[in-house]
Formats: sequence, C-alpha cells, structure tokens
Amino acid sequence: MIKNFSLLCLTVLMFCAACKKKDTNTTITPPPVKVVPNDQHISVLTQHNSNYRTGLNSQETKLTTSNVNTSTFGRLFSLNVDDQVYAQPLMYGNLTIGGAKHNVVFIATVNNSVYAYDGDGGTLYWHKNFSASGMRAPKNTDMTGACGGQYQDFSGNMGIVGTPVIDSASQTMYFVARSTNSITFLQYLHAISLVDGSERSGSPVKLAASVPGTGDGNASGVVSFDPQRNNQRSALTLLNGVVYINFSSHCDWGPYHGWILGYNASTLAQQIVYNDTPNGGEGGIWESGMGLSADPQGNLYAVVGNGTVGDNGDPTNLTNRGESTLKLTPTGSKLVVSSFYTPFNYQNLENNDLDYGTMGALLIPNSNCFFTGCKDGNMYVVDKDNMGGYNATTNQILQTISLSPNSNFHCQAAYYKGASAEYVYVWPENDQLRAFPFNRTSNTFTLTNEKVATVAGPTGQSGAVISVSSNGATAGTGILWASYASSGDAEHTVSPGILRAFDASDITKELWDNAQQQSDYAGSYAKFSSPLVANGHVYLPTFSSQVVVYGLK
Repeated sequence: MIKNFSLLCLTVLMFCAACKKKDTNTTITPPPVKVVPNDQHISVLTQHNSNYRTGLNSQETKLTTSNVNTSTFGRLFSLNVDDQVYAQPLMYGNLTIGGAKHNVVFIATVNNSVYAYDGDGGTLYWHKNFSASGMRAPKNTDMTGACGGQYQDFSGNMGIVGTPVIDSASQTMYFVARSTNSITFLQYLHAISLVDGSERSGSPVKLAASVPGTGDGNASGVVSFDPQRNNQRSALTLLNGVVYINFSSHCDWGPYHGWILGYNASTLAQQIVYNDTPNGGEGGIWESGMGLSADPQGNLYAVVGNGTVGDNGDPTNLTNRGESTLKLTPTGSKLVVSSFYTPFNYQNLENNDLDYGTMGALLIPNSNCFFTGCKDGNMYVVDKDNMGGYNATTNQILQTISLSPNSNFHCQAAYYKGASAEYVYVWPENDQLRAFPFNRTSNTFTLTNEKVATVAGPTGQSGAVISVSSNGATAGTGILWASYASSGDAEHTVSPGILRAFDASDITKELWDNAQQQSDYAGSYAKFSSPLVANGHVYLPTFSSQVVVYGLK
C-alpha cells in the first residue's frame, strides 16, 4: 500500500512539473516539413557575401516583398549545434556530399566545432571538433587581465569566433580555432575538406609571428604575436591565393597590437606579417565581426581602432597607424600602406575611447568609395585610392555624416542597388535603421533623400547586423534583413534577439519579423553574426545553440 502511494505521489509531482508555464523565451521546434527540391544553388563563401563586404545576395529568386509575411513565410526548422555561433554561417550550393548534390550550410561554434548541414532539409552530414589535442576552447574567464578581470564581451567559450572563408575551387574551408589547457594558449589555422571535415595537407598550422619594433611588450627590439591576448574576431579573407587573418584584443588588455597574417591557401606557409603599431601600442582591428575588404586590383582595406598614430612625433609616419583607415598593398612578405586616412581629431578619439573603425570596411561596388563608421557617431566616405592622409585641422575626405554621439556603430553596414536607386544601410545602437542613397556623380550620399525606419532598434552598445537579398534590380524583390538584441545591452549580456525584414527600396515598410508569431521565435541574439540569405532561406545564427532556418511555408 505504501509503495503504491509513493508511486502515486511521484506521478502527481511529475505531472505538475510538466504543467508549469513555459518560459516565453523557450524556443519551439515545429513539426518536420517536407523537403522540396531546390532549383537555387547559390553559394555564400565569405562574410557578407563578397570581399566588398556588401552583405548582398542579388541572385535570390524566391523571396519577395509580396511573400515575406506571416501568412506565407516563417520558421521551417532549426540546425542544432553545441554552443554559441559568433561566425556567420556559410553556404556551398550544389556540393556533392552524401552521394548526391546538396546545398550545404556550414556552421562554426565557440566550442571549436564545425557542422555541415543540408540547407534545405536539415540533414547533418558531419560534425567535428577542432580543439587542439588535450585542450579545450578558451573561456572569457581565461582572459584574466581583460577588463580588470571582469571580461564579459564573451559569456563563455571563445573558440572559433571569426567567420571562416571557403575556396570554391578546392572545396576547402579555412578558420582559426583557439585552444588552451589553462596555462598554454594556442591559435591554429585549419584548412578542411567541405565534404567530410578532414584536414588538408599541412593543416593545421600554429599561428606565430614577430616583427622588429620598440612597441609595447617588445623583447630586445622584437614584438611578438600573443595567442592569448590577440583576439581573432574579424572574418577571414581569401584574396589571390592568400588567406588573411586579422586580430584585435580582449578589452584592450595590453600589451597588444593589431596584426594581419597571411598564409598561402595551398601550402599554409606563412607569406605575410603586418603589425600596425610596431613602435607603439594597441591598434586592434575589430570591425564588428566584418572582414578586411578587398578590390579587384588585389588591395586590402582595414579600419584600425585605438592605438598609436605616427612615430617620432610625426602623425603622418606610416610605421604606427592606429585610429586610421588603411589601404594595404601586398608587396613581397609585407603589406605596404599605399594610402591612409586618420581623422584630424584622432587624439580626442584616443583619449575618450571613441575608436575609429568599429563598423568595419565596406567598398561600394564599381566605385572608388570606401565607407565606415566610428564610435563618436560619425560615418566617413573616403576615396579608396586617395584616402586623404592626415591634416591637423580638417578631414580631407569625400563626406562625413554625423548621427547621434550615442550611435557608436558596433554594427555592420550593407548595400543594395535597385531599379531606381542604390543604398547603403546602417542601424547603429541607440538609433534607427537608415538608408542613404548613393550618388555616383558626386561619389557621396544624398542626405536629403535619406530614409529612416520608425520601428524600435537596438540599445546599449551593440547595433544591428544586416543582410540584403534581391533578384537583381527587379522591383519587389529587394529585402533588407536585420538582426539585433530586442532588449538589453548585448555588449556584455546574452540578450533575446529579433529578426526583421524590410522593403529594401523603402525601409519605412516592415514586411515581417519573428516576434509576430511565437512559433517563429529563434532565441538569443548572436552578436556580430549576420543572417545568411541563400536559396530561398534565411539562416539566423543564435546564442541559443542553434541556427534557425526561415523560408516559404
């Protein structure tokens, strides 16, 4: 009798626990959907779609301003992973894998894991972890000197952070994985097969570098790369057979420097070493998760945050180039500064932690215009071939656009060319989504025709990340996709996220968002990881250990 009574009590307790009200932020997995053969096979092989970093997929034929709404568009399925997703997912269309051709999406996590999923149906083809043998992914708590020992820019693991890059010809993906045993810290460049995740010949290679210099942390006139302090946050760049990797720091934990390392894509031999402050300090290349941009002539473009400007009392000296935009030309084993721009008030920016270059580098296609934003609320349009250098009293550039001082531009810009106009979009924190029409005659933005969305935007110190899809310039196909933290400050806290879709030709018209229906909710916002739009689907990375896939129902 007592035994049966105990069983009855246990059953009641289990029933009551199951009846508890669900957390409104709990993600919902919908029933499986029928996989329809896809006639689109677009690849997205690098962060923001191209080395221009526009964020534009102009070959999207399914999604339009007419069918992206709550009736016909929504969450289809989710791709589960083992940790947060800082890196933008990438897509290889029509990859031969699993005995047939498929559109395959690749996802990297901060636990040093990489996943290959079928992008149309969710089948997992392979999953591998790339922590070094006997080690684990570093955690924020391992950065003992960052932010006075209270480092919260990451909330846990910080293994693979920078978005990988894919070489389509060799079907190889490159990424940096960080590992530690709590004493030793290592960073490795990996080159793996897309088909099964196996390492290519020579992979992985340990990242190491040094340059002559008298700067912070030098030993006998040599400045060396520090795998613990140097943060590989920006996306990797593949250009002319070289994989470029750039670095910042963790919460300005010095001594540190900004580095760009280049490795031969075939042999993984180190070809390029560049340090932006060898006789000074700092100079981190953060770029809010974007990568170095590049032009067809083979030049790289970087934006450098706080750090030493000039050398020996000369702010125009090219040796130290903190707080600057740089045009870098590969020459032998070096990157040569062939043009630069440093704001006339760089010292004020330096003194007040108003770093230049927080937004990253965007090149407007088929023009000479380079576009970026600063933590002081200013955006700059620069001639990429004649950037303006440094002048103590004025900025000799094409255009300066000023927003609120609270618009710190921890965000990613995007570009779209429609039938009648072309735009660059920004959505910084504490501000609204803005569309600036680009005038090719003046190579500037026509501010009198600026469009401003009215919906509530991101707050705190983390802005929105933006992608755009369209079917060329066909009217009614341009859609802007924006992801950001719907509440809270995503700089130091894991926050709930929201994905919104707008008419790219008129951003005052919101088409859809994933808060309109509970079944579309995705989870926590993935800071600096923009949505991937390809082949009729939107792949939204999250900090809730999943990438949520949206499409036509």
